[in-house]
Amino acid sequence: MAAHNDLGNLGENIAAKRLADEGYEILERQWRYKHKEIDIIARKGNTLAIVEVKTRSSEQFGNTSDFITDDKMNFLVSASEVYAKAIGHGGEIRFDVVTIFVIGDEYKVEHIENAFISQ
Repeated sequence: MAAHNDLGNLGENIAAKRLADEGYEILERQWRYKHKEIDIIARKGNTLAIVEVKTRSSEQFGNTSDFITDDKMNFLVSASEVYAKAIGHGGEIRFDVVTIFVIGDEYKVEHIENAFISQ
């Protein structure tokens, strides 16, 4: 597996643990819709959190939450609607980003709730 895939998998594992520690139930990881995926789908109370995980080995290139394009946001919105309908979810859907900077054996995690609002 390529190093960037290893880093991405590490980041998703760290993010899932962080969310679970914050009281979220992890419903799905790498949930596929069409040809793309949602990194993590989690629930806390009546809120479904659609979580994009961004992992980098350096902060040199800016904030990882800035790497979410309009196309990615549109995909997350449409995929989340399909998922919510499939499980009969009638509550709030929120779009979060978990950013992770991994430097050696150390890492810094930031959970950004409501990273963007669907239009």
